[in-house]
Amino acid sequence: MSVTPTAVPIVPAGTLACGLVLPAVAQSRLIAEPWESQAGPAEILRVARECDRRGFFYVAVCDHVGIPRAKAPAMSTVWYDPIATLGFVAAATERVRLLSYVYVLPYRHPLIAAKAFATLDRLSEGRVIVGVGAGHLEEEFTTLGVEFRGRGQRLDEAIDVLQAALQHEYPEHSGRRWALHDVGVAPRPVQQPRPPIWVGGSTEAALRRAALRGDGWLPQGTPTIGLAAAIRLVREIRAERLGDAPIDVGATSERLYVGRPRFEIGAGARAGSGDELAEPLRALKALGVNHVGIRFRTRSCDELVEQIAAFAEEVMPHL
Repeated sequence: MSVTPTAVPIVPAGTLACGLVLPAVAQSRLIAEPWESQAGPAEILRVARECDRRGFFYVAVCDHVGIPRAKAPAMSTVWYDPIATLGFVAAATERVRLLSYVYVLPYRHPLIAAKAFATLDRLSEGRVIVGVGAGHLEEEFTTLGVEFRGRGQRLDEAIDVLQAALQHEYPEHSGRRWALHDVGVAPRPVQQPRPPIWVGGSTEAALRRAALRGDGWLPQGTPTIGLAAAIRLVREIRAERLGDAPIDVGATSERLYVGRPRFEIGAGARAGSGDELAEPLRALKALGVNHVGIRFRTRSCDELVEQIAAFAEEVMPHL
């Protein structure tokens, strides 16, 4: 059974909201700065509080359960649990939203996921963004006893169940894998009609899933068809099925450094003044992006906190 989502856009109209994946929570070499290998709870809280203080829209935590030994040298085995970590952060912040970027929903029964996110939304007084995706590590699926093939179809139905359980205390669902009848789920989330669900991924299947089932799209890497074409495809598919239902559209920034660094920031990174760094972000906005994950090039937690403050003071006013 496919569910037409009750659109829950949350990014204020006309703005480009900025978020940040927290340090230390995912220590893949593709994600983390070298200093994060020695970071932990104190640094996570310090950065989350600075984002909260400086008006960042969300802080995020990634998701993996078990990393195959062969992939550990590149990916690391350090991946903090998203629900536990966001709950930890929720107690230390007041305004910043809490995003799972992304929670691999096919690993879990969707009712268990609904319970976790509804509880987190209640405890955080309505700040959850549920980011979900299909996952990509076949060995991880095998270890967890979940079939890797068909995970996209499993995710589709799991999103339907998740939507129903977050929106209704007694969700009703009859599907290929799961059936829910006369079972209550509480505590109820604070956000009404439910917390937003952002769908992650950059394949055409993921883009279609975001368009048909999501309240937002979270890209993971650059889509093979290009960002502009991906955004057009999402909007076309959504308009065809859901009319003018709005959707929050995401992107990820280059590695940034506000100001003039005294070290080599490397290829693919950008340094400059507030207006210079705002220019490529405004270009994303012109494509239809309304929320962007900001990445910084830093050498320490102190420097990351300084960069967050500088970004808020010098770049955000231009957005």
